[in-house]
Amino acid sequence: GVPGGPVLYQVERTRTGKSYSVCSVKAIQHGEAIFTCQASFWPSQESQVQHQQATMPAVPPPEHLLTQEELTEKYLQDSHLPEKYKQHLHELLAEDVPMEIKPVSPPAAFCLEAQEPKQLLWVRARGHIGETDTKVHCCVAAYMSDYGFLGTALLPHRQYHAKFLLSDSHAMRFHSAFRSDHRMLCECESPCFVGSQALVQGRLWRRDGVLAVTCMQQGVIVLEPRQSKL
Repeated sequence: GVPGGPVLYQVERTRTGKSYSVCSVKAIQHGEAIFTCQASFWPSQESQVQHQQATMPAVPPPEHLLTQEELTEKYLQDSHLPEKYKQHLHELLAEDVPMEIKPVSPPAAFCLEAQEPKQLLWVRARGHIGETDTKVHCCVAAYMSDYGFLGTALLPHRQYHAKFLLSDSHAMRFHSAFRSDHRMLCECESPCFVGSQALVQGRLWRRDGVLAVTCMQQGVIVLEPRQSKL
């Protein structure tokens, strides 16, 4: 869509039951559909039958890690960093990102060595949201899960630059109550990147080890060789 342009949302109730409802949403801007969404709703119910097979990765606590902004400032102190990359870092610092990100294992600045297509990030919304409607925290988590999510697929291919990157599908499942303004561990992994189609899977963990959200995103990424090397 066009930033700042008016958007019309068309909502269709696909199914309305006593305990389960489904609706479809289409966002229209300048007469064209720019976004479609299907959302399912059901009331929270207590159950004696439940399990959680996966376990939260053992990582350093967020208090011992630097934020993305602090890491960028650290990179800028490198006197050997080319001017073009310094300019790019300053542009990153100027971005008004409404979330705090603390990478668990940050790479060196502009590292071109291949890495596993996996990321672990401590994330939370900036500011105080508080004890509000759980749907608000779900919406904020949806934003957080989309921010830089597809970049996980680029980690093994650092010798290339993303000429074009677009998300074409993003599915989320909300399992347990959480606060998006409290730190959560974002676990990302890209199991497949073939023919410009990248698939990324992710989990959002509460600090107490409870799985809060599972998500999966597919996107189109067109790569081109970097023009210069460090």
